[in-house]
Amino acid sequence: MTERVVASLLNEYLVANDLLPRYQSAYWKRHSTETAILRAWSDILTAAGRCQVTLLGLLDLSAAFDCVDHDILLQRLQIGLRMSDNVLGWIQSFLTNRMQQVSFNGQLSRSQSLLFGVPQGSVLVPLLYLLYTAELEQLILHHGLRIDQYADDSQVYISAPVSNVQAAVHIFVVCIHDINIWMRASRLQLNPTKTQVMWLGSDQQLKHVDISDISVLSTTVPVVEIARDLGAIIDSRLTLCACRVVLSGWVLSTPATTPTRTIDDGGSCNNRSCGVCILSVSLL
Repeated sequence: MTERVVASLLNEYLVANDLLPRYQSAYWKRHSTETAILRAWSDILTAAGRCQVTLLGLLDLSAAFDCVDHDILLQRLQIGLRMSDNVLGWIQSFLTNRMQQVSFNGQLSRSQSLLFGVPQGSVLVPLLYLLYTAELEQLILHHGLRIDQYADDSQVYISAPVSNVQAAVHIFVVCIHDINIWMRASRLQLNPTKTQVMWLGSDQQLKHVDISDISVLSTTVPVVEIARDLGAIIDSRLTLCACRVVLSGWVLSTPATTPTRTIDDGGSCNNRSCGVCILSVSLL
């Protein structure tokens, strides 16, 4: 009960002072994984309408919630978010002096102190984690990429004309390198072997893209044509024909015979010239 009250008061403070990351859908009212997917999808469809392709990276972090450094978190809350000593003291007491045991085959291990991580299952955990990683948003935007997140799931992407894809790949690779530097300084670990990359666009544009793998840190990651993103299956040609995405009582499907419409904040564009399928919405 206490944690829920603290989370509510903390969230009110962050919203009132515009301190929540703008492109993080976790913990915003009326936001969810659907928000993160649709916002990114709208950007990608808009780029396709301009005859551009998009390079999308679905970043994978290893045990992100278990790696949060308490001292770094408190420092960022104090300096970046201007939280008072009383609030910082309560959060410190919430995080510290916790123990853990492992139960296996009826046996309990010795108790061990938890020196890192946030206690999962608490209503405060998603909020503390997104505050811990709030700086990441500005780092990515500084490189000219877009980001949409839900908790520790991140979609990082850049759009460019086909004639400029080599430059887009370079910017993407440099950004991922800097993301990794920031994560290592934050005691987080980007997992390149589980990070997925894909090109998205129309058939007419994608056939001119001949880059089939991307260098992610020290790993060469093959470009995929289909990937699972926040529970939805997306494909490189933007058809969504491989799946039906259920969004809070609404089903998004893509009949190939229907013209295209982009979902965004009031704008739309007809992409029939680029061969992109429509997202048609019907109530369950």
